[in-house]
Amino acid sequence: MKGHSMKSIIPAAGLGTRFLPATKCSPKELLPVLDKPVIQYVVEEALEPEGVDEVVIINSHEKPQIEAYFSEDLDFENMLRERGKSELADAVHEAGALPVSFAYQDEALGLGHAVYCAKDEMDGDPFFVLLGDYFVPDRQMCVNMQKVSQEHGGASVIAVAPVPADQVNRYGIIAGECVGSLDGAEVADEEEGTVWKVTGMVEKPAPEEAPSHLFIVGRYLLSPRIMDLLATQGTGAGGEIQLTDAMVRLLDEENMYALVVDPDQGCDTGTPAAWAATNARMALRNPAQRAAFIEALGKEVKLG
Repeated sequence: MKGHSMKSIIPAAGLGTRFLPATKCSPKELLPVLDKPVIQYVVEEALEPEGVDEVVIINSHEKPQIEAYFSEDLDFENMLRERGKSELADAVHEAGALPVSFAYQDEALGLGHAVYCAKDEMDGDPFFVLLGDYFVPDRQMCVNMQKVSQEHGGASVIAVAPVPADQVNRYGIIAGECVGSLDGAEVADEEEGTVWKVTGMVEKPAPEEAPSHLFIVGRYLLSPRIMDLLATQGTGAGGEIQLTDAMVRLLDEENMYALVVDPDQGCDTGTPAAWAATNARMALRNPAQRAAFIEALGKEVKLG
């Protein structure tokens, strides 16, 4: 993969119904975590792996605000500079200058369909898919997935994480076997850093039928062949075109690996409670915000 130009896809066409009425006029992807919208964190993470030079956001025509956010606004920047707010102008400029393009999904036909909407933007190279309601502040998850891919001949790699046995029926669970670890260290089969060779995927299995306790986290590095398979992929669960169904077909043709990650590496913003907790976590991690945040919470909240 070295030397190749690569792209990352971020599906962002959903309605954000969990956040209504807040998302009636403002897309959930633009909800702020501290001073940046969620989707900017995901875009920055998506650009981190070697060779990735563009992010394709799968948007809906109902959400033009996302495209506006990633567009340059020189008048606004100049106004800020004239008022002596150069740092803010730089931050606004940085968002508008990110290498982001857009494809559109105007019917909610599933994650597989959303990814397929970017087919005309792809150049026949492997690509990342990052789900937009989860971001990794240190941006290393996709970087590590790329290392695993390079060690296994450019194979597809997905991020997975352990889940308690009584919760496997909520997730897509992988089947496979442990074949090593990210850095060669000795680790248990389902510990962080373990690399698995994937042999199958089961959607929401009963606990006694689960082939492992590893669920797909929402980070994928996929072979270009997946686009060909999505072109003929029929509907699956929920009457939608499921990415996992096409990935199961890919397993018949190509090897696929999974990297076990710690899901707490990332920040979930998929529900109002998770989004609020992520803001709190990020404020506590930020030296410039921590003291003011604790003070603003007031005396009734005790933090360690």
